[in-house]
Amino acid sequence: MQQFKSLADLLDLQDVDSQIDRLLHERSHLPALDAYKKAHKAHEKATATLAQLTADHKETALTLDKHEGELELFEGKINAHEQRLFAGGLSARDAEHLRLDVASLKKRRSTMEDDVLALLDRNEELEAAVAKATEVVESTEATMKTHEVEVAEAWKRIDGEIARKESRKEAIVPLIDTDILELYESLRSHKEGVGAARLADGVCGGCHLTLSPAEQLEVLSDEPPRCLHCRRILVV
Repeated sequence: MQQFKSLADLLDLQDVDSQIDRLLHERSHLPALDAYKKAHKAHEKATATLAQLTADHKETALTLDKHEGELELFEGKINAHEQRLFAGGLSARDAEHLRLDVASLKKRRSTMEDDVLALLDRNEELEAAVAKATEVVESTEATMKTHEVEVAEAWKRIDGEIARKESRKEAIVPLIDTDILELYESLRSHKEGVGAARLADGVCGGCHLTLSPAEQLEVLSDEPPRCLHCRRILVV
């Protein structure tokens, strides 16, 4: 009689364990959790993009400053040479050399001006890109935090339900024979969480296969009764 009572309690335990398993599955497969993971990944990507653009912008700005400084020096050198030419007092040979030097400097200046203009354009592009990337980082961070709150709220609810189920489980476990409990736990570990099932109308509630009348008699003669097909513990 005690064994039958123990097996009846085992079904109650299986029911509670199945509910806990479903809650744990729900906890790890929340839509909000999936959305959070996607948002977190997008935020990491956006942050990396912003970091790269910021570094490129800084490097371009430094290069621009350098080129503008060099251009300013060239302007000063050209002006100085032209002032010497305008002042006169040079020999024809020296004047010709100076004019050639000025022409060469102006040619180089033109190239440098083109470089500076290109750098200015690039600098503006990067400034705009950094601003846009910053917006994306802020947006993905806000989305991530929203889903983080949703996950936290869902987990709080689920954890509360699990705690109540665990409390119920603690009350049931002492009612079950130790040997049966050990067998049940062993079966649960490799039977998709189901170690015990009801035998109703000759059908095993675990594997859903039918046992013939002769097989049912054979099963019920065992202690504890176990399905001939799936070997789960059966409760009549």
